[in-house]
Amino acid sequence: MLPQWIPLPLLLLLIHQSGAASFCTKADQCALGEEIKPVAGSVPAQARYDYTRIYQVELASKEHVRLFQALELASDSCSFMGHARVPGQKLTIMVTAAKVADFDDLVHSYNVTHRILNHNFQALIDANYREVAPEGTTPEQFDWKRYHPLESIYDWLESLAKKRPEVVSLLDLGASTQGLPIKGVRIGFGRENLTSVFVESGIHAREWIAPATATYFIDQLLNSEDPVDQEMARSYNWLIFPSVNPDGYRYTFQGDRMWRKNRALFGICRGVDLNRNFPFHWNVTGASGDPCRYDYSGPSAGSEVETQRIVQFLEQNVHSERIRTFISLHSYSQMIMFPYGHSAERVENYQDLKEIGQLAAQRIKDVSGRIYKSGSIYETIYPSSGGSKDWAHGHLKIPITYSYELRGPADSEDLFILSAGEIEPTAGEAFAALQTIVQEADKRGYYQ
Repeated sequence: MLPQWIPLPLLLLLIHQSGAASFCTKADQCALGEEIKPVAGSVPAQARYDYTRIYQVELASKEHVRLFQALELASDSCSFMGHARVPGQKLTIMVTAAKVADFDDLVHSYNVTHRILNHNFQALIDANYREVAPEGTTPEQFDWKRYHPLESIYDWLESLAKKRPEVVSLLDLGASTQGLPIKGVRIGFGRENLTSVFVESGIHAREWIAPATATYFIDQLLNSEDPVDQEMARSYNWLIFPSVNPDGYRYTFQGDRMWRKNRALFGICRGVDLNRNFPFHWNVTGASGDPCRYDYSGPSAGSEVETQRIVQFLEQNVHSERIRTFISLHSYSQMIMFPYGHSAERVENYQDLKEIGQLAAQRIKDVSGRIYKSGSIYETIYPSSGGSKDWAHGHLKIPITYSYELRGPADSEDLFILSAGEIEPTAGEAFAALQTIVQEADKRGYYQ
């Protein structure tokens, strides 16, 4: 007979030994032998963040670093945006309402400099949901003044392929963990022997501005009246996937606005951080082996269906499509980063990537006045491993590889909940930076 309380690592081990599926598809039976069926007519439960506070703390000493490392491990009521690593670091933490008093006592007891970025996070989420286009929005009504659910994005992509079949081809990487298609488009105006640019977006579900920016890219490449944009669209082929984590993205509309991972089931917890799951220096740093953590790297390298779909597509097309540029869209922090994330080791074309990234950041400043920072992932944001861009550069040898962290700034009070009014300016400056990246890479001979 088992005791009433079982440590989480032991519980997960027992579940694994019982034969539970490591991930679920429509055909699989999940959890402890069988997927739990919802009650007919029941209303889906939705996560709420009423009076949840967002704190920014400053780690002034090694003691502070150890304190917050221990807190992250011990508490499921504090969600960390990044990990406590070094003195001098600023760290953003989401604290549930029931733990606000405890957290406030903690920061005062240890003299931690802090400020409250948001006193009631649910109010921000409620406002964001009001900016979502309603069900039944037609492809003709698709715009960048509202956020759109997955089905609307896919309907719009399909309509483009039907209206302009000579230019737009619908792509489908295959089914996700829960059986949703992973759709994108190929844009090509018929010129021969062109280099291709691959754009991956939405790998982290809660970062809504990323799919919105990807669809904006598609629209500009097809419809911009700017001669410079038109020439760029025709000088390269474009492979763009607005949401490579469709299960997670859909869940942010129906279940939890702050969900990050995919929706694979692991005993009592769900989800793998797909941007920690790629088979390149997997699980070396900046990732967790705990399925309940937001940056869980998965049970093995490349374990997830979505990861496998991306890997297979790129391996099959990197040479035939001449893919020389890989762009990954994320939010937030206003950064343009390049490999590597797992190590301070510099890639062979570090200087070119650094200079091109700085030129792209300057282009954004010229366009909108926004300040973006550029550098390697490791030196710019934080150590991480198993990311798609590191794999694309390190394994596939795609030379021009960048990851955007879009608006807002690193100390944003809104985190990932960017107002719909920010979609067009954010996507516009990102597109201008993309133009600079491609032009500069071409000038430096990367597309020969």
